[in-house]
Amino acid sequence: MTSRWNILAVLFFARTAMAFQYQSVAALSPQLVDSYLLSIADLGILIGLYLGPGIFVAIPGGTIAARFGDKRVTMASLGLMLAGAVMITFARDWNLIAAGRVLAGVGGVVINVIMTKMLVDWFEGREIGTAMGIFICSWPAGIALALLILPVLAAGGGLVLADTGVITIIAVAIVALAVIYRPAGASAAVAAGAPSRRLPVTPLLAAGGVWALYNAGCAMVFAFGPLLLTERGMTAATAGPVISFFMFTLAIGVPSGGLLADRTGRTVAIIFASLLSFALCLLILPVVPPALALPAYGIAGLIAGLAAGPVMTLPSKVLAPPARALGMGVFFTIYYVAMMSAPAIGGHFAEKAADAGAAFLCGIVMIACALGCLLIYQRSAVPAQSAA
Repeated sequence: MTSRWNILAVLFFARTAMAFQYQSVAALSPQLVDSYLLSIADLGILIGLYLGPGIFVAIPGGTIAARFGDKRVTMASLGLMLAGAVMITFARDWNLIAAGRVLAGVGGVVINVIMTKMLVDWFEGREIGTAMGIFICSWPAGIALALLILPVLAAGGGLVLADTGVITIIAVAIVALAVIYRPAGASAAVAAGAPSRRLPVTPLLAAGGVWALYNAGCAMVFAFGPLLLTERGMTAATAGPVISFFMFTLAIGVPSGGLLADRTGRTVAIIFASLLSFALCLLILPVVPPALALPAYGIAGLIAGLAAGPVMTLPSKVLAPPARALGMGVFFTIYYVAMMSAPAIGGHFAEKAADAGAAFLCGIVMIACALGCLLIYQRSAVPAQSAA
């Protein structure tokens, strides 16, 4: 019998591959600027284009998976990620790179929604909090690996070798999913039932807003952090590991925050404290001397990570099981709207200010808005049992 922990490992790796591909533009930003004469605003658009398709396919993605099967649709979506990576490898101008990002992004956003549901199928009622915390860590892990690996590959063999690295990790994810994953025993029975379309609109939208704006604020660091540090005098080779360290400490903070919330029951308080402290970090990081950048970004990552696990539990508290698929589609749609627009907004203000630090100030505004959404959620949330 396939262990649910083996299933988690496969899903973790596939989502890591998605994050690795998403971060490839930011990780290779100096080389892309030199090769294609791109501006900071162009880079922001390319970063946002990857998650942009989620605005349109997050909700239909769950419906399609229910009809054709989670594994089949996830495999096809990974195939789109692979096709987009190949297109980018052979692109000769910005338009083809953008088209490849959109194609890959369609696959990426679909697997993100479906695999979250697949994880719940395997772990519902059995260490779901621990499993979700580990699963979420795949995103910062993939971003950190991209920041560590891709600049080295590009330095050794140019953009083609770096793009080959992206293709390789996606191909391995496809093979692993095909060989190891199988549906959970209860998955077919759940799929056979009619999904509920009665959603707790206000708390669900508020929870989606918290997750979306929180991630948008974090994106300002890993999207524009390398450029900020190079503007402050660091080389691209030394700036990448600093931002990678931010992502690694964030990954440590994610399960820690989930465990803390489980032990104390103070979910909202932990989210509030983490977001408020992270906003302060965003204010300080642009003026930190290069010699102190590594510990400063590490502390900021740890603080930011504490909110992730507790935030991801917010929709589950108000969504009854029959409404989960549709509700999570709505939840992720809000996230994708923010993650498509946030890098472009950050890039625009950084371009106008001629300073990548302006993107960090945008991140502060985003975190402040996330805190507002958290307040709305707290005032409107009704437990799922009552809402069902």
